[in-house]
Amino acid sequence: MFEAGDIREWRGHDVIDSGGHKIGALEAVYVDTATDEPVYATVTVGLPTRRRLVFVPLLKATVGPGYLKVAYDRGVVKKAPAIDTDGELPAAREPAVFSHYDLEYTPGAGGERRLARR
Repeated sequence: MFEAGDIREWRGHDVIDSGGHKIGALEAVYVDTATDEPVYATVTVGLPTRRRLVFVPLLKATVGPGYLKVAYDRGVVKKAPAIDTDGELPAAREPAVFSHYDLEYTPGAGGERRLARR
């Protein structure tokens, strides 16, 4: 995997599913606020006039020359919760991102957000 600080070098690279099918282009990495470890990526998908960012977990993701391979099928990722390309993920929508991939969501001990964009 890559470090969250290296995202500038990876931004715009292809994101592919485990079968090698292109999902979109890497836009950003979201880290877990408790550990500062990369946990989600946002991927630009859609037609040029209707682009949006979808979330995909980085669990079991691998990197190759010029691509990020994720463990989820392209169809599942494209149906994931999305934000506009100039938008931010509202705190109230964080649970839906985790739920889409059947991952447990627990806010921080003080109720703080779990995801922060890097």
